[in-house]
Amino acid sequence: MLRSAAVLFLLALPLTALAAQLHITDQQARRIDADVMAIMRRSGTPSATILVVDHGHVVYRHAYGLRDREHKQPATIDSHYEIGSITKQFTAAAILQLQESGKLHLDDKLSTYLPDAPHAGEVTLRQLLSHTSGMPEYLDAVEADNAIDKPASFDKLVSYIADKPLDFPSGTRWSYSNTGYLLAGRVIEVVSHQSYRHYIQTHLLDPAGMTHTFTVAEESRAPAMAVGYDRKGGHVEPAPTIAASVGWAAGFLVSTVDDLQKWNAALQSGKIITAADYALMSTPISTEQGDAGYGLGLFVDRIDEQPRIGHTGGSLGFTTANEYFPKQAMQIIAFTNFVDNPEPGETITTAIFEDLNPAIASAATRPNSGENTAVTAKVEAFFPQMQAGQGYSPLVAAKLKKKMQAGLAKRLASEFKDYGRPSAFIFKGTHIQAGKTFYDYVIRFGPGSLLRFGIALDVDGKIASISMG
Repeated sequence: MLRSAAVLFLLALPLTALAAQLHITDQQARRIDADVMAIMRRSGTPSATILVVDHGHVVYRHAYGLRDREHKQPATIDSHYEIGSITKQFTAAAILQLQESGKLHLDDKLSTYLPDAPHAGEVTLRQLLSHTSGMPEYLDAVEADNAIDKPASFDKLVSYIADKPLDFPSGTRWSYSNTGYLLAGRVIEVVSHQSYRHYIQTHLLDPAGMTHTFTVAEESRAPAMAVGYDRKGGHVEPAPTIAASVGWAAGFLVSTVDDLQKWNAALQSGKIITAADYALMSTPISTEQGDAGYGLGLFVDRIDEQPRIGHTGGSLGFTTANEYFPKQAMQIIAFTNFVDNPEPGETITTAIFEDLNPAIASAATRPNSGENTAVTAKVEAFFPQMQAGQGYSPLVAAKLKKKMQAGLAKRLASEFKDYGRPSAFIFKGTHIQAGKTFYDYVIRFGPGSLLRFGIALDVDGKIASISMG
């Protein structure tokens, strides 16, 4: 089926690119198209739609492949895709709007608005939005119950985590949790006296001019709606749709690349929230463990040593990415209708950024000074073993080996086997964490596909710890 997906992709005629040749050259456009198609072929992704904005001007749009394989319907630049967790920035902006109007405060305890919610007296709204609350993940329990595509009430969803302890004391760590956004959505309803759906329509979508954005419950109204796909038993098959009431404020929006760019422009220009509050969204939270790499509804990190602000989205059958590079004043959006690891959406945005910034991309492939070639050789030997799920390796210290054999090896193989063969291991320096010195690398696999990876050695030179991301 993967081979068939690639054939169908090659038979599909992508639309002619709508390129305002303001900054994009024909050569750059060809490179972008080649890299996007290579990523799609490698992962089996049926379709992708991209948009590139440079200094506020749309300079490139393109659609690739089939939004619906079964009916051989090509993707267009107007195709609708589920955008998953990109929804979170809408929820965060809504909370900030309500703070601006004096109806709540980020540092209020959740109990002020939802006194009966689990751990309501222990967590603040800011912690919910920044993933530092320690709230256990409700979607894990929903998936375990095989109910992710079944409608559920807010109370039913909360019941999944009602008796679970916090994963860690609030504010001390960062850990991605959809539960924070489930609860924030309900706070919006309590404070505004409107449904979450109505609030975001009237206070966010309408002011931004987003006339082509819906929810997963309204996909039948969305023109040229893409079908989501997943890999099951080695075959690419249509995926179910997450229930709107389950994804909700954590991830239930459906949009087009142009409509999402209207949101980006409105959010960044002060049309939705004040400039000070946008700065708050895009400033990383600090915890006891340091910079969390996340603000309020937005990741704040670096790629190729360049600042990046944005969010990815993953739902059942879709992966998307909405990334802003402030130093280059460049926004890159990629929608895909496939779930894979690494995520096709983010991989495509990274590839496009490097295609348009070749000097930056070239510099990123140069190792930092101070490389220990013996350590690099260990990383190069160990990583393929890890991808293969090898529980025993002579390179690994006894304590880590025990963890690998107890199940860690299987989990790591599941996470990284689909990355494929590494093409380069690039030394990026060292850092100290918990008293251990980690040797840090960027592993590259192909266009846009890279992984931050590090190892710490024991006194005998064995791999005692690994770090990723």
